[in-house]
Amino acid sequence: MKTIKIQYYKSIIGELLLGCSDNKLCLCDWVKEERRNIIDKKIQNALNARYEVGNSEVIEQTIKELDEYFAKRRKMFDIPLLFVGTSFQKTVWKELLNIPYGKTISYKELAQKIGNPKAIRAVANANRLNAISILVPCHRVISSNNKLVGYGGGLTAKKTLLDLENNIL
Repeated sequence: MKTIKIQYYKSIIGELLLGCSDNKLCLCDWVKEERRNIIDKKIQNALNARYEVGNSEVIEQTIKELDEYFAKRRKMFDIPLLFVGTSFQKTVWKELLNIPYGKTISYKELAQKIGNPKAIRAVANANRLNAISILVPCHRVISSNNKLVGYGGGLTAKKTLLDLENNIL
């Protein structure tokens, strides 16, 4: 059985669990998250691997880039990513990477961008199951009425990330 190296990262808005497999980041998710067990089981089962506390170049680089992001010195990440999910979920997550720093779009707009305008709920669900928070910016997706809804780290974390990106902090 393979291993997924994991480390904990304390950000200014909460603790994240970082995970690396095959020299790619597969996990950057909130430790205090109601779906923590679901995400962890999904990743471990799909990769036929178990978590093991350890370090890797990818994790070290992720920590460095997250530190720069929170210090407002980085707007884009250069970390190789490993998406673990269905082909539809991967399509949604790849599209999230195209949302510019400091900008937001609605779930409806995201569904349109992937060429499936009626899949708003499926897009929202894929967003909810994104295991690579911040680097894959699901915090930039809001409701059509411009309200903040649904975020694994909580709405306070979502607002803080958006405020950080818009130089409100």
